[in-house]
Amino acid sequence: MAASKPPRVPVILAFDIGGSGIKAMRLDPSGKPLGERNRLSTPHPARPAAVLSVMRSLAASARPFDKVSVGFPGVVRGGVVWSAVNLHDDWVGFDLAKALRKALGKPVRVANDADVQGMGVVTGRGVELVVTLGTGFGSALFVDGALVPNLELGHHPFRRGETYEEQLGAAALDDVGAKRWNRRVGKALKVLSRVYNFDSLRIGGGNGRKVTLKLPANVSVVPNTAGLSGGAALWKD
Repeated sequence: MAASKPPRVPVILAFDIGGSGIKAMRLDPSGKPLGERNRLSTPHPARPAAVLSVMRSLAASARPFDKVSVGFPGVVRGGVVWSAVNLHDDWVGFDLAKALRKALGKPVRVANDADVQGMGVVTGRGVELVVTLGTGFGSALFVDGALVPNLELGHHPFRRGETYEEQLGAAALDDVGAKRWNRRVGKALKVLSRVYNFDSLRIGGGNGRKVTLKLPANVSVVPNTAGLSGGAALWKD
């Protein structure tokens, strides 16, 4: 009698939506990549229909998959977007989970992109802060592995009457150059350390690799792919 085949491991298609690019990668339930990361440019203007069209294109080349996770750059509650500063105002009130579920025919879960990145790198021990440096400035706070929801630190005043996002986003990097931008990153780390008294801080996002200053022992730069691999955690019930 032939041995029965083991059941197929469910495949998660993870998306990471950014202001400049939309990435996708297939994962196993532990977050291990099942193939290469694919990327397409974020459309401009980045209205929901245009972004969904790009996501459908990425999904078409990533089959088969069973579930979908999405990291979105803004406040998300129950799959509905409530802010999208770096995309378009049309996102406010848009049910992304429902629209993508209809478009792809698979169950979908959506969370803030920094929260997803954090899920991919935190250890579950102590106070862990995650910041993402990309088009904007994302943030996620975890206490003993539990996420503190809806932390939008990027829009909080930082210095000279400007927010973290205005001082450390991609536009600021282009404007002042890498050397001055890195000095600002260093100042931000000192402020965040005093405010949150974190045990560890991890820097992600597309511009994380441009951080060249000497970092404290409890601060590290993590791969931007964590914004995808963390998507598996959305399905750990």
